[in-house]
Amino acid sequence: MRLRNSRVRTKVVALLLSLAALWGFAAWVTLREGVNLLFVNTFDQGVAEPSDPLMLALQDERRASVVQLAIRRPQADLARIRVRTDQTRAHFETLARGDDVAFAASPDTRKRLDELFGLLGGLAGVRQSIDQGKINRDEAAEAYTKVLDAIFRTYFSVATLDDDQIAKDARTLISLQRAREVLSQEDALLAGAIAAGRFSAGEHAKFVQIVGAQRFHTGEQVAELQPADRGHFDALLDGDAFTRLRQTENAVMERGRTLEVPPVTAAQWQQTTSVALGQMMDEVVAGGDRVVERATPVAMGVFVRLALAGGLGLVAVIASIVLSITTARRLVAQLEKLREAALELAEERLPGVVERLAHGEKVDVAKEAPPLEFGDDVIGQVGQAFNAVQETAIRTAVEEAELRQSIRDILLSLARRTQSLVHRQLTLLDVMERRETNAEELKDLFRVDHLATRMRRNAENLIVLSGATPARAWRRSVPMVDVVRGALAEVEDYTRVTIMPMGQVDLTGRAVGDVIHLLAEVIENAVSFSPPYTVVQVGGHPVASGYAIEIEDRGLGMSQEDLDEANARILNPPEFNLSSTARLGLYVVSRLAERHGIRVSLKSSPYGGTTAVVLLPRDLVVDDRPAEIPPAELLPEAPQRLAEVTMLAAPAAQLTQRRPEPVQDTPVAPRVPEATVTEFTPSGLPFRVPQANIAAPLRDAADDYAELEEDDDERSPEEIMRIMGSFQSGTRRGRTAARELQQNEGDDR
Repeated sequence: MRLRNSRVRTKVVALLLSLAALWGFAAWVTLREGVNLLFVNTFDQGVAEPSDPLMLALQDERRASVVQLAIRRPQADLARIRVRTDQTRAHFETLARGDDVAFAASPDTRKRLDELFGLLGGLAGVRQSIDQGKINRDEAAEAYTKVLDAIFRTYFSVATLDDDQIAKDARTLISLQRAREVLSQEDALLAGAIAAGRFSAGEHAKFVQIVGAQRFHTGEQVAELQPADRGHFDALLDGDAFTRLRQTENAVMERGRTLEVPPVTAAQWQQTTSVALGQMMDEVVAGGDRVVERATPVAMGVFVRLALAGGLGLVAVIASIVLSITTARRLVAQLEKLREAALELAEERLPGVVERLAHGEKVDVAKEAPPLEFGDDVIGQVGQAFNAVQETAIRTAVEEAELRQSIRDILLSLARRTQSLVHRQLTLLDVMERRETNAEELKDLFRVDHLATRMRRNAENLIVLSGATPARAWRRSVPMVDVVRGALAEVEDYTRVTIMPMGQVDLTGRAVGDVIHLLAEVIENAVSFSPPYTVVQVGGHPVASGYAIEIEDRGLGMSQEDLDEANARILNPPEFNLSSTARLGLYVVSRLAERHGIRVSLKSSPYGGTTAVVLLPRDLVVDDRPAEIPPAELLPEAPQRLAEVTMLAAPAAQLTQRRPEPVQDTPVAPRVPEATVTEFTPSGLPFRVPQANIAAPLRDAADDYAELEEDDDERSPEEIMRIMGSFQSGTRRGRTAARELQQNEGDDR
């Protein structure tokens, strides 16, 4: 199974890498000792062992070269020794230049070897100078001594074992080998002086220095040896060979200062030094063997630690990797199960529960939040916590949905009660308006009537917010201009609104109430967010997809970001939130528009303000409206309210400012309605069409009434008020006279 949880996989991989790095470090610490031991062995076989014969050959060639320069004639022994030197040199260079030595050697060791190879290459020139007598004995000896010193420098640069005591013993033996080289220098110097018959200038003093250095180095290094090795070297130094050597050295140092002639023959000196040099070489080799014997357990321990740290550590690392992978797989599987359950809850189950609750369905929390099994480990405990979380989330969603539904029911109940009271208030105001004859009092009653109408719209806002449908409804189509006028009746500052030509277009009855409400909200926003000295124009015209109503104000306008946000809110109305009351009107508009498929959009106006475009779909628009539908049906609960509001609006407009006269619609000759039913209810029942089968004389009277209405449109608002007041007074007197007549007739009976 693929580890899809990257964070868990990364942590597991990091843990495994850390474990592998720890094992690698432990293995390298142990392996380094083994590698060091291997490198030491490689250097010993490739450099140390082949350099011992070369060193002895160079020491012999140095002695023979000094003797030849002293007697000033070629020596057969020198030629033989040079051949042996070349043979040992070739063998040494073959091994020392091998790839294994180059791999095992440190940079310092390779540098020392290159230096040694260069000095060995220069021996040909030294030999030629000796044969030609171009250099003296001291210079010849110094040339060979440089080569021998380079060999010893390679010894000290090689890596050693990590055991401090073994490394110290090895360095001590190398120093004793160096002390033997000093004794060989002493031998060459005195052999040359003996062959020459006397010490040259400074040779005696140099001999004394070399003897002192040889004795000092030998004593110092023997004191650093292990007790067992020290005993062997003490016996060597106290033996006959070194005793005779010291006696001979003392005699040369004492008598040579006065005689300037070595007090020993060549044969005596060669016999003394050859025995001492041979025994010292044998003891150094034996000491090296003893060091190797002591290093063997150390090397074995290195191999054992390497096996334990490398082998068992590797097994532990592999086991940890396998265990980590299996644990990680199981962990990731549980986490994936938990993640899928969380995603299912967040993306499917919880939204589904909320949607079902929004539709009014009952939800069983135990059924919708079944517990999931995740095991008994830590992940299982997290899973149990998730079970509690999902149960709480669904229960909270249920409770919140119930709370929201309760709030909506409360809003609906308050709205219905308020709407009922407002309807009763409007009815009472209608009675009072009919009874009042005083123009000023009637004007105030009209204003109160207007406030009540606006209160009714606010109550309908609560109904819309609760998700219900307002109670106002129309059975038949209403002229579009009357719909706009009805919306103006619900706007506070309606006197600033100018209605442009709307055309002979009707709005189907089922959408009249909601469109009036929608237009009232939009027009009130336009009036509220524009200066009081400006006008708001409302116009409409048919378009290809229906009918467009434009409400344009001349205020400060809105930024493009605010326009985009408002249009998005209208197009996609969010879920109603009690905390989001900043733009409650947009929410109401969006809900009303969504109910009938109306498109509402805001855009910038050329005059700097904002233009709202309300696009009514074609199925809500009736192009050829019936002529017999009276505008008074716009407000069913008050038949004369529109005319009364119009009478109130005209004087108020004259008091505030003078606005242009609305363009009058072109009168259309009334048509005779057909007797057939043209509209049906949603259940299929026919609408009753008043005056559909009216007699011709009555129809003519209706036509005369329409002409009278047209004539009335030419009268001033004050004249219309006086006529209406007189009409109401006459009606009231007639009703009073009728009641008195009925009472008198009753009394006569």
